Amino acid sequence: MNDERYLGYQSSELSRGPQLHSSAGHIMDNIGREIEAKFIVENLDEVRQRLLALGGQLIIPCHLEINHRFDTHDSRLRTNDEVLRLRQGPQVTLTYKRSTSAEERIEFELEIDDFHAAQSLLEALGYHLIFTYEKYREVYTLDEAKVMLDELPFSLFTEVEGPSLEAIKQKVEILGLDWIKRVKYSYLDLFDILHQRLNLPFENADFDSFQEWPSIHPSDLGLDDAVQSFSDSKSERTEEATLKE
Repeated sequence: MNDERYLGYQSSELSRGPQLHSSAGHIMDNIGREIEAKFIVENLDEVRQRLLALGGQLIIPCHLEINHRFDTHDSRLRTNDEVLRLRQGPQVTLTYKRSTSAEERIEFELEIDDFHAAQSLLEALGYHLIFTYEKYREVYTLDEAKVMLDELPFSLFTEVEGPSLEAIKQKVEILGLDWIKRVKYSYLDLFDILHQRLNLPFENADFDSFQEWPSIHPSDLGLDDAVQSFSDSKSERTEEATLKE
């Protein structure tokens, strides 16, 4: 796999399942609430150029992430809108999330040293791997917000994360994105839709599996009306919103 490719380029117990303790890693600063919105886009380079024009700063260059989702054998986490994820990227992180709305989640995240040891620990505690997905990601700051540009094997996405829903909506507007068209599904949910509609012969969203598969259309994901394109009218709206700041 070529890591340089780029297309556009209140906490609860884990659903009363096996218990996970935090003594094996450093607790990161972003424990608490995660507030973000996700958008499917036609072209990541257009979003990137808008970010830079607005003063956005690249803080994490494009890199490959490998994400493992875990659950109990009776799927308690997913049933209760909870996520247990092990991620390998610039750092290795173990994350637990519980959704309170489509855009807001309670989140606990640990930075750890050993990806494979962490997976073995989770499996020893009774969790099992249910899904693996890969993505190329680069991260920008835009004032108090973070903007992530994501290439998954099946589509391109932009995520905007901030301290409040109002702050996110403001950044979404000046980026020329349409808040109404935000995607409320997780990447696992989107892959499940794709898997069912296209009868995919593989179970994970990795680049190797999709390499010889025909191009995926947003309609295959049920998102044909959600794709963000950048017309001249949206450029004008972005300039107007910038002048208001």
